Order: sequence, then C-alpha cells, then structure tokens
Amino acid sequence: MKKILLLSDTHSHIDDVILKYIDQADEVWHAGDIGNLMVTDAIAKHKPVRAVYGNIDDANARLTFPLHNRFLREEVSVWITHIGGYPGKYNSTIKEELLKNPPQLFICGHSHILKVQFDKKLNLLHMNPGAAGISGFHQVRTMLRFVIEGKQIKDLEIIEIGKR
Repeated sequence: MKKILLLSDTHSHIDDVILKYIDQADEVWHAGDIGNLMVTDAIAKHKPVRAVYGNIDDANARLTFPLHNRFLREEVSVWITHIGGYPGKYNSTIKEELLKNPPQLFICGHSHILKVQFDKKLNLLHMNPGAAGISGFHQVRTMLRFVIEGKQIKDLEIIEIGKR
C-alpha cells in the first residue's frame, strides 16, 4: 500500500502547509510546472518524488525530469504528463499513444483546474490536482491524496490549502 500526494503547478512555491501533507505521504508525484527545482529538492528531503516538467519549466527541470513518466506503482499502470487534456479532449500530441496503450491512471496538470474523471471509453481514471502554487488564475490552491493498494486506487481526497 502506498499513500500518494499528487500536486502540480507549484510555479516555484513550496510552503509549510504543503510540506505538512508531504510528510503524511509515502510518495509525492508532481505533474509539472515545478518552477525552481528548489521545490522538488525540498520535497525530496522529505519523501521520494516523481515529476515531469511543464511548459514553464527551464532547462534544468527538463534535464532532471521527463516530459512523460510512465511507471507501475504496485499493480497500477500510471502515466504522468503536464499537458494531457482530459477524457474526450486529450492533447493531440499524446492521444494516439493513449488510445493504443492506456494506463489505469492518467495524470496531468497545466489547467490549474482540479478534475477527477473516469474515462469509460479507455477504462482509465484521469486526475488533475489543480494548482498548489500561488501563481495563476485559480482562486484556491489544491492537491489530491489517494492510496494505491495492489490494483486499487482508493481513498481519494481533495485537499484545499487556502487561497492563493
């Protein structure tokens, strides 16, 4: 069993509230627009971190993290990317691969809009944790927390961490 904290769009921001939730997780996944790598460095001091780079990330982030991160956590296939779209409106750059080889859990960021939606056509769960940072148009900073146990994704929680 793994407790996952999922965040995105920190845009160089990390604070004690985010770190409190990081300490409660087994792993932290970041779906891009990290900003300064001090964010992922701070996370890594507390818990293992998996991340992808986003459209605002510089060359250092692009050398450190991939654009797409596909992996198996327990028995759940996961794909994390920054600009992925959502069911019915997937990004054209990944749509073909997504249709050919869908993961069980598809995660993206970018929109700053928290969204969790099941795609019946591809039989996958789509998650976007919204934005944990203080830059952008979102009004409330958000993250997601969930558990992966074997083949199950369960105990999903929305975390609102205050106004930006």
